[in-house]
Formats: sequence, structure tokens, C-alpha cells
Amino acid sequence: MESFIIEAKAVTYVSGKVPAPSASRTGAKDISYERGRFRYLDSHFGGTDFLGQEVVWQDEIPVWAMNYYGRILDAERFDGGRAGTVIKLALTALYQEKRFLGGFTYLHPLGEYLDQSVGDYRSFLGVERIRMGERVVYQLDYQGGLIKP
Repeated sequence: MESFIIEAKAVTYVSGKVPAPSASRTGAKDISYERGRFRYLDSHFGGTDFLGQEVVWQDEIPVWAMNYYGRILDAERFDGGRAGTVIKLALTALYQEKRFLGGFTYLHPLGEYLDQSVGDYRSFLGVERIRMGERVVYQLDYQGGLIKP
């Protein structure tokens, strides 16, 4: 399942996949992916500041989920467009390592991407940040893991 999660993350938001024209919830932006017995949905609200959830189903049963809340902390120095650029490039590099957890740093001219987490795909908690110099200008908090009946 972990390899499917990484694959789905890599071919949806990070790859620039456009949200579906109709969303699962009013005001949401949904990006989905399916392969074999697995289905993935990333559904979020907002733009510069946003909240969302990723879910994986196996045979139509929800088996894994992650929720997240991200925001710009210094709107005078940084914006959502810059954050998206840095995040997509950083996560692309991370997913090429066949993982999405475990700490990661990526240097970009627009800012330094830093990700810290504890746990593994079964149960985890983490934070991603972008710094410009010593100042954190963006932060996203996330948590998730396996869903058991």
C-alpha cells in the first residue's frame, strides 16, 4: 500500500493534475487516481491557506488517510504561487526516493523546503515548512495512518 500512496501522490497534485470539474463536497477541489484495487482522492478547500484530506480505498473500503492544513505565514515576502513551485519540486524529488515521510530538505532559489515527521505510513505526524533565510514563510501540518474497522 505504501508504494501506491507514493505513486498516487506523485501523479496528482505534484504532477500538476487539474482538479475534477465536479467535487465530492461543495467548494472542494478533488484530484483522484486509481490503479487496480486501489483508489486515491486528495480533496482540499482554500488556496493560499488550505485544509484537506487524502484517502486511499482498497476494494472500495477506506484503508488509509491523511489530513493537512497549510498556510502562508509571511504574505509580504511569500505567496501561494511561490509556495506551490517550491513544494511541487521538493515533493517530486522526495517521491523519486520512493518515500513521503522521514525528513527531507530541498534547496530552491525561492526558499528552503524542510519536512520533518515521525512514524511511518501506518501512523505518522509531520510538518513541512519553507524558509527564506531564518524566517519561516509557509507551514503545513499533517497527520495520518491506517484506518481500521
